[in-house]
Amino acid sequence: MSLQAHEQVVSQAVANRYQNADKTKMDVMTALHNYRGLVPKLEKFGSVYNIPVCIWVLDNHPFSPPMVYVKPTPDMLIKASRHVDQNGKVFLPYLHEWNLNSSDLVGLIQIMIMVFNEMPPVYSKPKTHTTTASPYPTSFPGNMPGYMPMPGVGPNLPYPAPQPPATSGYPSYPTQPPAYPPTSTPYPVYPPTSSGGGLPTMPQMATPYPPPYTAGMPYSVYPPVTSNPSTQTSATETSSTTSATSTGTITEEHIRASLISAVSDRVRAKLRDSYGGCQAEVSVLRQQQSDLNEGKTKLEGLLNKLDQEQTELDKNMRILREREAEMKSAIARLSSATEPLDLDEAVTTTAPLYKQLLNAYAEDQATQDAIYHLGEALRRDVIDLDCFLKHVRSLSRKQFQLRATMIKCRAKGNMAG
Repeated sequence: MSLQAHEQVVSQAVANRYQNADKTKMDVMTALHNYRGLVPKLEKFGSVYNIPVCIWVLDNHPFSPPMVYVKPTPDMLIKASRHVDQNGKVFLPYLHEWNLNSSDLVGLIQIMIMVFNEMPPVYSKPKTHTTTASPYPTSFPGNMPGYMPMPGVGPNLPYPAPQPPATSGYPSYPTQPPAYPPTSTPYPVYPPTSSGGGLPTMPQMATPYPPPYTAGMPYSVYPPVTSNPSTQTSATETSSTTSATSTGTITEEHIRASLISAVSDRVRAKLRDSYGGCQAEVSVLRQQQSDLNEGKTKLEGLLNKLDQEQTELDKNMRILREREAEMKSAIARLSSATEPLDLDEAVTTTAPLYKQLLNAYAEDQATQDAIYHLGEALRRDVIDLDCFLKHVRSLSRKQFQLRATMIKCRAKGNMAG
């Protein structure tokens, strides 16, 4: 593909997709110009996974966090991690630090999306293949590449045949080879070779399997069978002993360690579950304690306020009763008096300033009444206009002086105007 075709593909790719389209296009075209083996191609990045989850909202929500479980479909398996256990229960800091004021289900789902994007909690269940009665193949085609030929070896091998390539259709080879008892095989072990012989030194293997053949590698030469049976028997016994002790046999120690590890993981998971539940309960109890303490403070404040109002009310009621008794005593005294009541002496003041203010106020009201009646007399033609204006002018001047006196008295006595 030419650079013009590359430029067209890049232009279509960056158009309406990148914020800095021109800069991106120039950068990509520079790389394509310097490395002609690169080919531009537009594809979607990433994959979308649908992870089935179940959110249990408790009856005291939102005071306690919900319980979240991963519910895999029949073709999925749970992948245990620090956020999901074997049962599918989800453990997140957002759940452990649940706050009824700032935590909600939308935030929980967003946190799970970010966490499961980095560590998916499920994976596809592996498809099982039907196998034959024999778990390992006993013979392979004679022209199979990659394995060292063994002269004189038939289908009855003293150890399992090597694993063929994945394309041959055979089942996978087990991780740990089984242990085989020492047998008197007619084939001796590989003898050590010197560096000057032109043959590579064979490393010590966990099992006496022959290494795969590679191109250009000379075949290892088997030593000829000699007439010395003692040498051959000694070599065979050494090889058998080494094979028996070096195989990956599962012993009781391995089983014990595996059981201890499994039980420890189960106990830790149970402890984490119990600890998380206890933490949630403690958090709810602490929140309830905080609410109760706050309510207690409010109630104490209301009780103190009620006590103050009760005290003030008792005081006012006592004053009211005293005033009521005084009024009853004054009424009784006036009822029993034989002399007529002097209205001018009925109202008295405690200071000369208050008396002057009271007299000025009474004269001001009397002057106001006189001006009113003069107006009524003028309206009814009892007096003429000249007489009305003369008397009104005189009364108004007097009223002005009286009101000025009242203002000075209020200012002197620090009374509201």
